[in-house]
Amino acid sequence: MFRRVFSLISPKPAIAKMKEYVAGRNIEEVARSYGIRESDVIKLASNENCLGPSPKAVEAIKEVAGSAHLYPSVDAIELQEALAAHYNMPLENIVAGPGMDGVLETLLRVFMDKGDESIIPLPTFSYYENVTSFCSASPVFSRRKPDYSIDVEDVLNNVNKRTRFIFVTSPNNPTGNITPLEDVRAIAESVECLVFVDEAYIDFSDGSAIGLVKKYDNVIVGRTMSKAWGLAGLRIGYAFVPSWVKGQYMKAATPHSISRISVAAAIGALGDVEHYKRSIDIVRKGREFLRGAIPFRTFPSEANFILMDVSPLKSGYVVEECMKRGIILRDCASFRGMGDAFVRVTVGTPAQNRRLVEALSEIKGGL
Repeated sequence: MFRRVFSLISPKPAIAKMKEYVAGRNIEEVARSYGIRESDVIKLASNENCLGPSPKAVEAIKEVAGSAHLYPSVDAIELQEALAAHYNMPLENIVAGPGMDGVLETLLRVFMDKGDESIIPLPTFSYYENVTSFCSASPVFSRRKPDYSIDVEDVLNNVNKRTRFIFVTSPNNPTGNITPLEDVRAIAESVECLVFVDEAYIDFSDGSAIGLVKKYDNVIVGRTMSKAWGLAGLRIGYAFVPSWVKGQYMKAATPHSISRISVAAAIGALGDVEHYKRSIDIVRKGREFLRGAIPFRTFPSEANFILMDVSPLKSGYVVEECMKRGIILRDCASFRGMGDAFVRVTVGTPAQNRRLVEALSEIKGGL
């Protein structure tokens, strides 16, 4: 076969030097690798909803499946309207996209260019670094305090005329702690760039920054339907933005990017408050149980996961031993600045949580 070599075609330098995003392993892969039945494998690695989707969302999917040959609305306006009603927010302050990742990509496509910078307090969700690099811009890292709270002074010391975004994750992934609203205000009032507050896990906590969107022209709050709403497989993200941002966002948003099925499921889920409440309740109870029962040091969490320090063991060893037992956890060694002794655990059902504690006790007992 003839292959032409395109010596002049290569990835952008920023992309070429990037590392691939590391996701948690899936059930099918682990079952094959360790010779375990898929039904015996539990996934506590990706912070998914252990109760699954709302029955109303599932019914909505069935109802709309027959029209899958038709394009969805260009801007998911039906979903925007449902979100506006649910959160009592003006439509002019809401945008949507294919997952929060898609919302982020669109925002940075609008506001970030080569030579620009974003500030990322570490450790945190690694995709902020990736999406910054997509724009041939540069991530600038700020170190969190020993308790993983944001060091506001250090963040502000890193701001310069090239700064376009500051990322604040609350609750933070993978540490689980929230960022106080006074810290968000202090940052927003001191800078002329955009402050993106990632609230993917805020449903399991309190203290949302949504109210700040109406008060500050540079605060954006991102949300997702993947966690408390149980729709991770459908990739539905949205954000509360200042009205001036929405007009620019819509210019750069990929048309028809949220499928008809996803829109219908999201609206169905928003209409099932009881399932939403059960999802939060099972996490809060499970979180309390795990913090008291896990035989390693754990950290306070206001998300649907818990961070544990497995030292003197290594995170890779503990994750591997758990997978041998059919339990998938998240090795945090892939998070910049975390080191090799931290593992993130998704809160599961009571039975899953007990099985996890038994496995961890066996592993630690082997020391």
